[in-house]
Amino acid sequence: MSVESPATTASSATTASSVAEATRAVVQEFIAARVAGDTGRLVALFADEVDWRLAENPVVPWIRPRSTAAECAAQFQELMEHTAPEEARASVDTFLVDGTDAVLMGHLSGTVRVTGKSFEGPFALHLTVEDGRITRHHLYENSLSIAEACAP
Repeated sequence: MSVESPATTASSATTASSVAEATRAVVQEFIAARVAGDTGRLVALFADEVDWRLAENPVVPWIRPRSTAAECAAQFQELMEHTAPEEARASVDTFLVDGTDAVLMGHLSGTVRVTGKSFEGPFALHLTVEDGRITRHHLYENSLSIAEACAP
């Protein structure tokens, strides 16, 4: 049995805290870039290869498989092309960070340009940040509401 000294325990806590702080900073930068529509900054924030998960939905033009930084950043641009920006809303009610993982939960809504139909619902976003870049982006949202808004 090994026993850690108080100094080792404090050092581990400081390291874990600094990892969580770095994760929080990258996620806050991601949110700011997303709100600003800064695709270039989003490309820089995503890792070269990303574990992207968003339920495939063939009737929603901005939802498709992605894996590279450029593809992931492009999703946000495609979303803006297909929805009315002045009607887009997103609120983050919960922002949890544990080491390299962050979870944001909230509510989103918008209107699809071509149909004029609205969508809304809760969302949860799980991000992982490693070496200052986002390596995981798993979004869970009300895909039924979005599909119905895209349908003619």
